[in-house]
Amino acid sequence: MYASPIPMHIPDGFLSVVVSIVLWIVSITAIVIALRQTNKQLGEKQLPLMGVLAAAIFAGQMLNFSVTGGTSGHLMGAAIATILLGPWQAMLVMTSVVSIQALLFQDGGLLVLGANIFNMGVVGVAVAYFVYRAFQQFSKGARWGILTGGFAAAWLSIFIASLGVALQLAISGTSPANIAIPAMGGIHALIGIGEGLITVGALSFLLVARPDLLGTGDSRGKTSIGVWVGGLVITLALAIISPLASTHPDGLEWVAEQKGFLDTAREPLFNIIPDYVFPGISNQALATIVAGVVGSLIVLGVTLGIAYSRRRATKANQ
Repeated sequence: MYASPIPMHIPDGFLSVVVSIVLWIVSITAIVIALRQTNKQLGEKQLPLMGVLAAAIFAGQMLNFSVTGGTSGHLMGAAIATILLGPWQAMLVMTSVVSIQALLFQDGGLLVLGANIFNMGVVGVAVAYFVYRAFQQFSKGARWGILTGGFAAAWLSIFIASLGVALQLAISGTSPANIAIPAMGGIHALIGIGEGLITVGALSFLLVARPDLLGTGDSRGKTSIGVWVGGLVITLALAIISPLASTHPDGLEWVAEQKGFLDTAREPLFNIIPDYVFPGISNQALATIVAGVVGSLIVLGVTLGIAYSRRRATKANQ
C-alpha cells in the first residue's frame, strides 16, 4: 500500500519561544553572511547546480527509509550540497528547501523554522564542510578521501545536528538532557549511516559522470546541459518513487513518542499541501507524486532566483 511521506522536521510546540527566537536571529545572521559570501564566489557554472541540487534534495527528503526499531530516516542533504557547492551556497540551498517545506507543506513549524534552518542549514553544513575539508587535506584529493570524507561528513552532519536538537529540547524544558541527548544521538547514529551511504553513492556516480564537479577532472568543454538534464531526471525519479517512503515515524517523532512529549506539538496555522499530498487528487500515490514534483519545481525556482540575484549583484559591483 502506498503512503505519503511523513513530516520530518521540528513542529511548533517542541521548543520554547525564547529558544525559537534566538535561533531565528542566529539563522538570519548566517543567511545574510551566506548571501554576501555568495556574491563574491558564485560562478556561472554553479547557478544551475544550485537549483537542481536543491530540487533533488527536496525530492530526496520525501523518501524516508526504514531504520531498525520501527523508525525511519531521510536524506538531509547538507553534506552533498556542501561538497558540491561549498558552505555558503549550500547554506542557501538548505534554507530554500527547509523554508518551502514549512510554508507550503506544513513540514516543521513556522515559529521554529529558524531552528530547523539552523540545525540543517547551518550546523549540518558547517560540520560537513570541516569534516570533508579535513579528509581532503589528509588524502590530498585522492578518490578514497572523497568517498570516505563524504561518508564521514554526511554521518557527522546528521549526528551533530541531532545532538543540537536534543540540546534545544532540553533548554526548552521539553525533555531533560539526560533523556533527549542519548535518545536523539542513538537513533540518528543509525540514520546517519543511511545518509552516508546515499552520499557515497552520489559521489561515486559523479566521479564517473562529472568528476569536474568534485574538482578531480578537467572542466573544459563541460556545459551545464548535463547538470540540468541529470539533476532534473534524478529529481523526477525521486518524486515518482516517493509514495514508497517508509510509514514509520522519523527519528525525532519516534523519540518524542517514546519519551512522552509528542502531544506538545501544535497543529499548523494553515494547510496548503499538508503531509506532501496534493489536494484534490483522490489517488494518494498520485497526489504524493504531484506534490513532490510541484515542490521540487518551486524549490528549483526559489533557489535559482536567489542564485541569479546574487550573480547580478556581483556583476553590478564589478
